[in-house]
Amino acid sequence: MTATIELMRQHRSIRKFASKAIAPEQLSAIMAAAQSASSSSFLQASSVIRITDQALRQQVMALCGNQAYVGSAAEFWVFCADFHRHLQWVPEARTGFAEQLLIGAIDTALMGQNAITAAESLGLGGVFIGAVRNQPHELSRLLGLPQGVIPLFGLCLGYPAQDPEPKPRLPADMMFMENGYQPHHDEARMAEYDAQVRHYYQTRSGGNKDTTWTGQIADTLAREARPFMLNFLHEQGFCLK
Repeated sequence: MTATIELMRQHRSIRKFASKAIAPEQLSAIMAAAQSASSSSFLQASSVIRITDQALRQQVMALCGNQAYVGSAAEFWVFCADFHRHLQWVPEARTGFAEQLLIGAIDTALMGQNAITAAESLGLGGVFIGAVRNQPHELSRLLGLPQGVIPLFGLCLGYPAQDPEPKPRLPADMMFMENGYQPHHDEARMAEYDAQVRHYYQTRSGGNKDTTWTGQIADTLAREARPFMLNFLHEQGFCLK
């Protein structure tokens, strides 16, 4: 196994950070790695906003459910799908298609994954923040996002002040299939995986969190997630056709 593969397999979310700045040359290296990610049709349909103003960071943190690590991490970046840039340079470009939302989301997610992997290779840690979509209208106004730009996720980066274990993943053959979709209904194997996840949560939380993977999924998917999102996408010029 290579050092790169081992680094990626040891990925875990860091939510407690040391009060130490990231060196400018390291930030430049992480940005370069992020920008080197694959891009569909070379559209480069992403923008990243680095929040360096502390007052602004506090406002963003409030919109993200007051998650403390959004304010305490050395860096907080907001990753956006961006077709506004394309219309600036090519006003006759046709935008608003649902496919373009997928392109922007995929391109931006690939950039984010490159960024976190590069950061971890430098001894840093981080956590992605989906809560930037909690109040997208307010966040867009705060950051001055024009039509054609939507915030997808945030990324906290910094020096870890904790050392959590990686979360146990699903058995590989439940996710990697050959020659077609293979439904899995092995209750015994799922029960074993549920037990692994329960043990992980109990250990990590000091016994305060007692749930399984299927229990967490049942809870998460029992409620509608951000029902305002479709209207927001339409207002920003996405998924119009």
